[in-house]
Amino acid sequence: QVQLVESGGGSVQPGGSLRLSCAASGGMISIDNMGWYRQAPGKQRQMVAIISPSRITHYADSVKGRFTISRDNAKNTVYLQMNSLKLEDTAIYYCNVRVGLATYTTYWGQGTQVTVSS
Repeated sequence: QVQLVESGGGSVQPGGSLRLSCAASGGMISIDNMGWYRQAPGKQRQMVAIISPSRITHYADSVKGRFTISRDNAKNTVYLQMNSLKLEDTAIYYCNVRVGLATYTTYWGQGTQVTVSS
């Protein structure tokens, strides 16, 4: 069973920055894609950013140029650097990790709150 521990959420003013981290541990064969999703109140969970094992990245249009996803394969950790934060970035952010080789299992973190307010 894989455990995901997130950290780095908090409150910040518009224009500020935060960095999220998510460390994976447990019985892992191979970590495939790692990513971040978010869910704002009353809205569906949406993809924010994904990074492949070879560090190919994909971002939601709403965060391109402001957020940067990265990973440390040696530490089984994925990061999300969030700059120029906007009010609409307020949400619970969830880490997502896909594990496996020919078949995959997806795991979710517990979520960390990010609040952008003036």
